[in-house]
Amino acid sequence: MKRYTGKAILTAAAAATACGCSNSDNGTQPQPNIVYLMFDDLGYGDLGCYGQEKIETPNIDALASAGIIFTDMYSAAPLSAPSRCCTMTGKHMGHSQIRHNDERVPYMAEYGFNTVFLNPDQQGQYPMSADTKTIAHMMQDAGYKTAMVGKWGLGYPGSGSTPNEMGFDYFYGFNCQALAHSYYPTHLWENDKEIEIDNPFVMQGEKLPANLDSLAIESYARYEGKYYSCDLMYDKLENFIVENASSPFFAMWTTTVPHSAVQAPLDEVMYYVDKLGDEAPLTNGGNYLPRRYPHATYAAMVTHIDTQVGKLVNKLKELGVWENTIFIVTSDNGPACNGNSPLEYFQSGGPFKCCKGWGKSSLHEGGIRMPFVACWPGHIKAGSKTDHIACFADLMPTLAEISGADAPENDGISFLPTLVGKSRKQVEHEALYWEFPGAKGWVAVRIGQWKGLLQKAEDEDSAMELYNIVEDPQETTDLAAEHPEILEQMWKVIAESHEELQDAPKKFNTRINWPE
Repeated sequence: MKRYTGKAILTAAAAATACGCSNSDNGTQPQPNIVYLMFDDLGYGDLGCYGQEKIETPNIDALASAGIIFTDMYSAAPLSAPSRCCTMTGKHMGHSQIRHNDERVPYMAEYGFNTVFLNPDQQGQYPMSADTKTIAHMMQDAGYKTAMVGKWGLGYPGSGSTPNEMGFDYFYGFNCQALAHSYYPTHLWENDKEIEIDNPFVMQGEKLPANLDSLAIESYARYEGKYYSCDLMYDKLENFIVENASSPFFAMWTTTVPHSAVQAPLDEVMYYVDKLGDEAPLTNGGNYLPRRYPHATYAAMVTHIDTQVGKLVNKLKELGVWENTIFIVTSDNGPACNGNSPLEYFQSGGPFKCCKGWGKSSLHEGGIRMPFVACWPGHIKAGSKTDHIACFADLMPTLAEISGADAPENDGISFLPTLVGKSRKQVEHEALYWEFPGAKGWVAVRIGQWKGLLQKAEDEDSAMELYNIVEDPQETTDLAAEHPEILEQMWKVIAESHEELQDAPKKFNTRINWPE
């Protein structure tokens, strides 16, 4: 098979040279604190500031009004672990170490991810290499105190790839993303110690017993617990910030909301029942849990975190550090489609096609185009909106420039000029690249208004589709036959960006059927 070669894509280092900037180009200003809130499976359209009409997110909307909204920010991957690996390392999926979700111990066929609920000693996912330099290491080297509160999913305990070993001074939450499917866990991790939580054990995947009334909210009490993980995590996050308010801090808040199984405090669920009306119960949650009010619960979860955003902003103001804090809100990948995640009801994809196969686990826009809000008082113009095309790999060089840190080698370009309107011109990506090995392989490229998409990449008869993603965000009209010259550019980008992973799980490599 012929593989195309051509001019290399502009690297982050080359971009910095081209625009005459340096990692210390933030003048004499004090290093700002950084709070990075990453939702889990939140769709582009799930926030009010992105058009959501049913779910209330007034505090995040207030951040957007006081800051900037990105319309064209992309995740590196449509799934949890690979998306997080990109954020941590600044490497796109053609260079990333983690390209799929992969468990420390294979699941038992009859239990799926519930295998880990039965055998919690087997928790954890495939690790990054122990010598990996992460964004947290970078911030530590720049003098920041660092914390991750929420979900990790990038290496099991003892693997050499745990939050504390990957640059975080403090960690509290789920090491294992499979165990994170319960919001009333029996254990959480605090640094390198597993902490028992006084919640009853509930295994996912149970159907509501036939002898229980499916319309009675009391029938679902068996799936709840005493201590809601979102609240436990928020308290630890706030404590970290209070304790480190006198020094610059970098806090990654990787909430598990609104990933299935959906669970929220009952009074908050009932608020949305009153607002949205009654709904059919979900008595069979598939791999997750039965829910009396799945729509109301999903909405309550998102609003719960939004309320905590408001609390944290008030705490930052009380501590006197709000004016020197950057607050970012985004999501790891697009919305899921199952009984616990009603993406069509809420139109979670926003302007993008919103149904099964078009969100999470796909390289359609609904799977990888993310909400992205940034607020930095006195630096970002209030009420800004940008169509600058960016991706999660850009976070590392952006924060390096803001903090004065030296960034490890990465695939990103700083978007600081877009944030603060500096006089220097924003450097643009020549192209963005994605690959994902699920479902016989996905590959995607974006060059300006054009998006090339290859589904079932390993099949001999697979053909690249081409969309004008600005005019056709729902990817309905394939223009490949009309623009062979653009397809040629797309294949060059793929050839330059795709690298086979060595000594990694077989499922991590996307096998591409190269054109003749």
